[in-house]
This record gives sequence, structure tokens and C-alpha cells, in this order.
Amino acid sequence: MNRIRWSAVTKALLVTTVFTLTGTVSAQEVSSVTRSLFDGVSLHGWSIENDCDVDVVDGCMRLKAGDGWLRSHHTYRDFELHLEWKALQGAAYDAGIYIRSSKDGKPFPKPAYQVNLLQGKEGNIGTLPGAESTGLVKSGEWNAFDLKVVGDTVALQINGKPAYSVGGLQQRDGYIGFQVEVPKGGQFLLRNIQLKELGYKSLFNGKDLAGWEGEGGDIKSCWSVEEGLLVCSGQKGPWLRSVSEYGDFDLRLEYRLSTGGNSGVYVRVPKDGNHHRENDKLPAAGFEVQILDDAAPQHLKLKDYQYSASIYDIAGANPRVSRVPGEWNTIEINCHGGRVTTWHNGYQVTDVNSTESPLLALRSVSGFLGLQNHSTVVKFRDIRIGPAIELPAKVVKP
Repeated sequence: MNRIRWSAVTKALLVTTVFTLTGTVSAQEVSSVTRSLFDGVSLHGWSIENDCDVDVVDGCMRLKAGDGWLRSHHTYRDFELHLEWKALQGAAYDAGIYIRSSKDGKPFPKPAYQVNLLQGKEGNIGTLPGAESTGLVKSGEWNAFDLKVVGDTVALQINGKPAYSVGGLQQRDGYIGFQVEVPKGGQFLLRNIQLKELGYKSLFNGKDLAGWEGEGGDIKSCWSVEEGLLVCSGQKGPWLRSVSEYGDFDLRLEYRLSTGGNSGVYVRVPKDGNHHRENDKLPAAGFEVQILDDAAPQHLKLKDYQYSASIYDIAGANPRVSRVPGEWNTIEINCHGGRVTTWHNGYQVTDVNSTESPLLALRSVSGFLGLQNHSTVVKFRDIRIGPAIELPAKVVKP
């Protein structure tokens, strides 16, 4: 799979997590971010894989038809997952919940750990000895699962009662997903899907601009918090800079653009926000990950590195998977030494390192984060940061 190897530092996450230049998180202060994985009205944050159909009915996610699976945009290592499910087929129902799953495989992901929703084996993981229980599921009713996955251990509670806690997980990182196996096992409903990302720290509290400051003007002239969202009005004013500096990290956030919108995420920039550097005679600089309404008429003839999720000046996003203005997009930026990778709406779109890119080699490996004011309305939410993910070595095609 694409993303299952972490560094030795990351493997010691629950002992001590270090991902800023200004401090550490001790075992007593392990950071976490709790967020909903399903908004009750759309499949935002999910990708449908293979030949299946999933929709939303009365605030519930419905596994509707076909054989395939629903994949989260992000991979997850250590987490707590709560969800509620109901089988719509009275007997011989079958589906599953994937944890630490690969993106590969058809119709279902492989390798992956499947928490079963097969009648009589609900909650069991067939490939993991000891991950089994009986008698805790309410037939024909809603059932609640609470999964905790930390290190090589997975624990499950069913309807508030302990089912098992076992070790032996080999895959260290992967997607969360739902198996759609309707021809064999019928339709399912899912609701109240909540995830706690262990090891991640929120950079936006949804209430105020704490942790951020304006560079070059009054922060309130163009930045505000509205209904839990971080909003840039596009009016004249400063860009937003993080109070802390960061070196290696994994940054995840969501953004929503207005028509024709333009913005960006500054990465490892100096205090003045410089993100351009063409030779070593120029001042130090970080880089920008672009945010753009890719389909706007005025943006049709840009350079490849100017489209959303591209590393500006350095690497163009491929494929381009931007949502239309008004819809939410997910973006992820992973910085590990001289290697930078971005994901956009669930797809890896760049992967570049300072060895192969002279321009990236000129950029700093630590600095501030920033959100750009480019004179258009843009909104952000769920901004969080965790330890850098050490990815498998790139495969170089002959």
C-alpha cells in the first residue's frame, strides 16, 4: 500500500510526540482531535471505490448497491472510532468496516483489517486471533461500535460493552472504509461516525484566531471566525501566520472557495512569508501549496504548478481533483526532511524531494505556516497537525 511506514520517532508517538520547533507533547499531554467523518447530508471526505453505490438517506449513510467500498480521504494510524449501524436485511446480512486499509484491491481493499458486519460474526476480525465475541449485537436494531486502535492493538466495545482487546496488528497506517456487499449481504445504514485522531493537534479552535497572527496589517481587517469557520473576506489586509514554527509534520485541513477563488497554504516560510527563491543568493524562503478554483475561465491557461494542491513553482498536482466552488475540499501536506507530498480530496497529487528538485533544495526545512489572503473569499476548517509520515521510497520507472 502507499502509506503504512512511519519513522522511529512516530512509532514512539504515545511516549513523546515532537513536531514543532517550540515544544513537545508529553505522555500526559498526548494531543488529539475529534471530528465527524460524516456530515449527515453528503459524502464529503469519502471516495467510492470499485463498482458500488453509496448515498445519504434521512441523515444516514446508506450502503446502497454493488460490490466495492467507501474509502476515507485520509489514512489513520492511531485513533478512536465511534459509529452506529443497522442492517436492512433481516437475515444473512453482510458488510464490514475497514481499518488500516490499503487503497489497492478489487472489489475490496487488500491488505486490510475488516471488522465484520456479517450476521453472527459482528465485530470480529477474522485475520486477527482473539478479535471475536458473541451475544452483544441487537438483531434488527441500531448497534454502536467503539473501536480504539493504538500501536499494534485494537479494542472494540459493542453497545457499550467490552467485546475484545487484542494485539497483533501488522499494518501501521491505512484508510478507514466501509465494505459494500449488497448482492450478498443487503443494504446497511450508518450514522454518528466520529473519529478521534490521536497524535494530532488542532490549529484552529473554531471560536477565535488564537494561535494565529496577521503579517502586514490588522488581522481583523480581513480574517474572522463565522459559525465555526475561519474566513478570509478577501478585503485588503494581511496573510495569516502561525504563532509556532514547524519542521517535519503532516498538516490536514479543509477549504471552500468562492467562484474564481485563489488562496494558498504557506509552508516553512520565514516571518515575512517569503515563499519564492530561485537561487542561493536570494533571501531564505519556504514554499506555497496552491489553493485555486481550477475551472474558472481566468485560470484555464496557467502553468501546471499553479493549480490546487500543487507545490507552487516546484511540482504540479496530478491528477487535478478540485471540487466546484462552494463545496468543501480536503488537503494534506506531509513534510519529511527534504521530501514533500500533497494529497487532495483523497488522492496523492504530488511527491517531490530536494534531491531531484533544485528549487525545493533551495527552500527552508523549518518555518511558519500561513494562510494566504489573495483578495477572494475562502473559508477553512478542521486545521490540524501531527508528526510527519515516513513514506515508502518512491518507485523510479525506467
